[in-house]
Amino acid sequence: MPEERSPLFSSIKNIFSIPDLRNRVLFMLGLLAVYRIGAYIPTPGINHSALEQLFQAQSGTIFGFLDIFSGGNLRRFSIFALGIMPYITASIILQLATLVVPHLEKLSKEGELGRRKITQYTRYLTVVLTMFQGFMTAVALEKSGGTGRNRQRDQPDNLCRDCGRSAARDP
Repeated sequence: MPEERSPLFSSIKNIFSIPDLRNRVLFMLGLLAVYRIGAYIPTPGINHSALEQLFQAQSGTIFGFLDIFSGGNLRRFSIFALGIMPYITASIILQLATLVVPHLEKLSKEGELGRRKITQYTRYLTVVLTMFQGFMTAVALEKSGGTGRNRQRDQPDNLCRDCGRSAARDP
């Protein structure tokens, strides 16, 4: 009696039997692996114990909310801490701008060439937003008080001051 296979297994077998689809799936899995590895590579010069104390002290605030959206990368302050948020923000901004800016509205109606140009603008805006959001995240972490100890005393407990000190000591 022939063994019946589940539809799931036959679907997976079909995916890997079609070369183009197999290449796309393997590319996507490769990108996912790169992202997961990058999520555990820490940003150089960060005092991670001070950062952990900050997140424990600031639980239930905007930092906890942002950490959820970054998949825990903000708490680890990994190189991918911002995640995909800058791209989503840039995409939303440009979609709204096509309604108000005549040049973008004209591009959106030009078909494939116009959509490619808008996609290119989205990528450029993503780079700008990434730099801005990264800088503002660092400023917010610095202003938050670091480890939560007494900020009135002029102790080097601030997160970014600790970052600067450890970076200055590194060869």
